Amino acid sequence: MKMTIDIVDETETLNEEQLQLVDKLVTNAGHSEGLTGDVELSVTFVTDEEIQAINREYRDKDQPTDVISFALNEQGEGEQEVIAEGLPNALGDIIISVPRIKEQANEYGHSFERELGFLVVHGFLHLLGYDHMSEVEEKAMFAKQESILDDYGLTR
Repeated sequence: MKMTIDIVDETETLNEEQLQLVDKLVTNAGHSEGLTGDVELSVTFVTDEEIQAINREYRDKDQPTDVISFALNEQGEGEQEVIAEGLPNALGDIIISVPRIKEQANEYGHSFERELGFLVVHGFLHLLGYDHMSEVEEKAMFAKQESILDDYGLTR
């Protein structure tokens, strides 16, 4: 697997080690999920105001949230899968609120890096089709998140 991750910190608050953590975690998660070939995605870090605007526009929820994922491979009803020979698998975009990382790390009593990792992996799994709309889905997704984070060594 060759993974290309476009990481943008619009807040200019994350340091180089934190940005490298994002890259390594996503790559490890891709391996863990058995992705093959060329894979592309983006991870963008924004303010609460920016994620609230995105949440309002795309989800009709006028409040900030911690992470939003836009999966490009997700098919709606009646849509057909488009497979182009020789093109990378473009998974989509993950958008994360930096203020929410800080707030939730304090709330849950763990490091900024642990919460950063949790949200990155959470968003990544959404790009792969995982969800938490039912209790069964939630248990499966959260178990997968914990497994990926534990395997990486980013424990609570």
